Amino acid sequence: MRDFGLADLYAAIDVQRESRGLSWPQAVLEINMVYGRLSMHPIARSSVTSLRTKAVAEGDAILAILKWLNRTPESFLPGAAVSDGQSLPEVPSPLGLRFDTRKLHAAVNAQRVARGLTWSQAAREMDVSPNTLTNMATGPRTGFPHVMRITRWLDRPLAEFTRFSRW
Repeated sequence: MRDFGLADLYAAIDVQRESRGLSWPQAVLEINMVYGRLSMHPIARSSVTSLRTKAVAEGDAILAILKWLNRTPESFLPGAAVSDGQSLPEVPSPLGLRFDTRKLHAAVNAQRVARGLTWSQAAREMDVSPNTLTNMATGPRTGFPHVMRITRWLDRPLAEFTRFSRW
């Protein structure tokens, strides 16, 4: 299964930052202001700059970065074009964008049942842990690249599984 490229995301941030003459602190401030106000849970500069070497990243932060870049999550899959995927929704102020993990869980469960799979079998096909799937039922946060593996398995755009939140 194709994986979301965190290093590629970092490279895109760096290109955007350099092309606009921004320092890292300025770029991170803009990312934190992507919803029209300073986030109640600001993203640390180290969380952004460490994307070049991380294997997993927190999902809400990646959504804000994608909004700042004006890119789709699918555009960071290997072999994808910048125009691939469905755009993330416009977020009305003062809200932010988060994952609707309950909706994602319901979609996975429906597909799993339709295919006659156990949670473990479905998780193996997605290359995620069964706990990653079943814990989504209670609505915790999720991360990248796991969430992309799940939406690719569902063959649905990630944007379908976002929601507005006051945090």
